[in-house]
Amino acid sequence: MTCYTVQEAARRSGWSARMLRYLEDQGLMRPKRTEAGYRMYEQRDVERLESLRRLRGLFRFGLDDLAFALRLRREPYLRAALNAWLEPVVEEAWLDWEQEKHQRLLAA
Repeated sequence: MTCYTVQEAARRSGWSARMLRYLEDQGLMRPKRTEAGYRMYEQRDVERLESLRRLRGLFRFGLDDLAFALRLRREPYLRAALNAWLEPVVEEAWLDWEQEKHQRLLAA
């Protein structure tokens, strides 16, 4: 199995070594470690990093957003609190959509 140092993984994936360390600090990547403690990235890690680059380009989100999304998955109380806070926004959007639908039907 081919493994890459942080520098080589950074070069292959298009990220900086500093960014790879940040991703690890945020719990978004978990590279293997040598006995001496050096990070070693497998090919699948490099492919994940490349796919993250594509996702960010497509959906335009920051890495802090991704770290927060991970927290939402790991912390059910945080997820529940945010869902409760967002509920009025969702309800309001649904009500606006229904009113616009009725206006269109009346105009037809």
